Amino acid sequence: MSPAGPESDRIDLRRHAARRADTLLVMLAGAYDPPARFLEHGLPEACAAAGLTADLTLLRTDLSAVADGRIVHELHARVIEPARRDGYGHLILGGISIGAMMALLHQDVFPDSADELLAIATYPGNRALTATIARAGGIRAWRPEALAADEGELRAWRSAKRLGEHPSVPLWFGFGAQDRFATSQQMMAATLPPQRVSALPGAHDWPTWAAVWRWWLAARSGAP
Repeated sequence: MSPAGPESDRIDLRRHAARRADTLLVMLAGAYDPPARFLEHGLPEACAAAGLTADLTLLRTDLSAVADGRIVHELHARVIEPARRDGYGHLILGGISIGAMMALLHQDVFPDSADELLAIATYPGNRALTATIARAGGIRAWRPEALAADEGELRAWRSAKRLGEHPSVPLWFGFGAQDRFATSQQMMAATLPPQRVSALPGAHDWPTWAAVWRWWLAARSGAP
């Protein structure tokens, strides 16, 4: 399928025009970014160069749907379930910043409906939330009680904690060492295996995020 225009909410790309790949990579963009930014920064080419034979679904993260709690259920109904019905055998769900948080929230609401998760420069929530987890002794010591449906940020943290302590699917977690959220991102990743975490030189910007997905592509190719 040909890429859509820069204001499209969704771009679908097939690795091979004549057939569907076995793997689908679904990526949620950061706040206010159209999915075309993934193309501008070379995600399809990076996947091909790394030998990842995958179709791509690139999505805008609808902030109104984030705010009212619709986004995870709409993502599941409009993207994840149809992909499974279409026969994709391996589904990778990822995102950037708020998109990464929504990927983690999706894992909390629909456990293991994706086979692999990629969190790039995850937005960790507001300062009050991260301070609460820090005061508890960090994510390892934090013991989340039953969380309400509208506590999406905490549920994303719970998802990261669970995937580190009881990994049912692999979670890859990368960010820029100079990201304004780096301290909280490091705390969020504290239960994950070191080989699945990377803090690369860079800030909260597209060049750094592209470097993170290149790290992920190289690291996963050598993963057991």
